[in-house]
Amino acid sequence: MSRVGRLPIPVPDGVKCEINGSHVKVTGPKGTLEGTFLPIIGIALEGNEIVVTRPSDAKEHRAFHGLTRALINNLVVGVTSGYEKTLQITGVGYRASIQGKNLNLALGFSHPVSIEPPAGIEFAVEGTQVVKISGIDKQLVGQVAADIRALRKPEPYKGKGLRYSDEHVRRKAGKTGTS
Repeated sequence: MSRVGRLPIPVPDGVKCEINGSHVKVTGPKGTLEGTFLPIIGIALEGNEIVVTRPSDAKEHRAFHGLTRALINNLVVGVTSGYEKTLQITGVGYRASIQGKNLNLALGFSHPVSIEPPAGIEFAVEGTQVVKISGIDKQLVGQVAADIRALRKPEPYKGKGLRYSDEHVRRKAGKTGTS
């Protein structure tokens, strides 16, 4: 049996779950999230826990069992505590600032880059070198962080660019001069 799929999802106080067949709607203090999952995977609310079951031990059912449980858990965690990704800016002249809700980045281009946050996403800047992206939807937070990082990926020679706070960039040795 799936080790992830068999774990029940605890529903904290203040969080309301509505399960309608394969559609799950979770409402909490930070907002509302909903998702539709495969109808072959059983989803039930038992007391204050959500239990995910599968019809057989077929390989496809085992895979979707764990996936469905993980996605529903992301909904519950998102509406209770939310998600956050942190990006660090490294490089001379590279900096970030907030103007209204927009994130302005100076990344060594001939023009500043302005990013408008999608619905449900908030930007915060600490100093000029740390950008925090937060929201309740884990997938959306990760996608926005990846899109911002893709503007100037960290390069391996000087380490300049945007990187995740927990990312390690392998540095390469530069050219060596010959005499």
